[in-house]
Amino acid sequence: MQATILNDIKAPYCPGCGHTVANKNMSKALAELGVDPLDVIVVSDIGCTGLVDPLLNCHTLHGLHGRAAVLAMGICMGLESPGKKVIALQGDGGATIGLQHLLEAARHNLNMTLVVQNNMVYGMTGGQVSGLSSTGFKNPSMPEEAVPAYDICTLAHNAGAAFSARAFIGGDSIDLWKEALDTPGFCLIEVVEMCPAYAMRKVKELHEVSDYGVEISRNDRSPNVLIREEGPSLFESYKAIEKTCEAALDTRLEVIIAGSAGEAIQSAGDLLATAAITAGLSSTKKGDYPITIGTGFSVAEVILSREDIDYTGIESPDVMIIISQDGLDKVKSRIGPHTLIIADSKLGIEDHPLLVTQNFRKIGGAKGAALAAIASYLQDNGLLPLDALLEAAGRHKHGDKMIAIIEKATGLETATASG
Repeated sequence: MQATILNDIKAPYCPGCGHTVANKNMSKALAELGVDPLDVIVVSDIGCTGLVDPLLNCHTLHGLHGRAAVLAMGICMGLESPGKKVIALQGDGGATIGLQHLLEAARHNLNMTLVVQNNMVYGMTGGQVSGLSSTGFKNPSMPEEAVPAYDICTLAHNAGAAFSARAFIGGDSIDLWKEALDTPGFCLIEVVEMCPAYAMRKVKELHEVSDYGVEISRNDRSPNVLIREEGPSLFESYKAIEKTCEAALDTRLEVIIAGSAGEAIQSAGDLLATAAITAGLSSTKKGDYPITIGTGFSVAEVILSREDIDYTGIESPDVMIIISQDGLDKVKSRIGPHTLIIADSKLGIEDHPLLVTQNFRKIGGAKGAALAAIASYLQDNGLLPLDALLEAAGRHKHGDKMIAIIEKATGLETATASG
């Protein structure tokens, strides 16, 4: 068992930042409670609080802004081991952006602790005030000057939190931390702290500008115990992919497929992964594309392996299939000296020792170019039987069109016609 959840990595915060002290207090409280770091799950938020992840020896999940509380709720609902400690970390910005999630977590009273590290500003985006900024801190020129801050502890208490408390950095609050971390049900601890870059630099200043003081509230509620019922598995509606042929691949192959949005890049990646499973391999596929989805690049990462795949990241791809300029711009920095590039001939890629080009767009059109490139590659190297790709395409709702593209790219169309 490791003594604390904090490792020896240097904290990335500004000198004098209250996050450093708060994290140390959390670690010390867990250690005094005798909690093994591997029994701790920390969900962090966007912002300065989210910089904590690399500093922790425990399990971590990095969420979207304001969503740490609800992600922690989901973990609590899925856990079947009551000995785990689930902790969500948010700044004052994240807490107010996700205020409804915070209230729902208190109302459900699940076994978790939410730590709100309140330095009164959005420290990562320039020091804007938040919903927890006290009126004493706000500048008279601000439109929000007379608007009071949320009392996050009272809100949590009224919503049903088993324990809610406010503490100021600088005092002896370890017992408060320990109660928050050890009380069954939903617990909230708000830590009022410094931000030396945009807000208070000294503990004394925190007390001078704060509208609120130390607060402790308790509700005599038993934690919510979820009733688990066995139901149908989500996988029951999916038909298993049966092995119908044998792949020649005897190692791990990492493939990146890159093109533009709307060019069926993700579908091509799905077909390659499905073909690999059909041929007896393990396979994973991940998609990457802008939030706008319909514009810009689209990238699919596919891993094929004779062994189980425990890590789905691709550090140095073995093969890169590129069919558009959007795709090339996105992935060109990942091309290594040993990467085989299969590219559409119109891209004009030069000066790479392993380069194969063909007019894949002419063969498959914009939406079939990636599939045509995959089919051509498999025909040339024989790592997967073309029958596996054809079988995978046959399962798709546009299977007829996809099979036609594969046949055209590999010459099967001509062979079938002449036969």
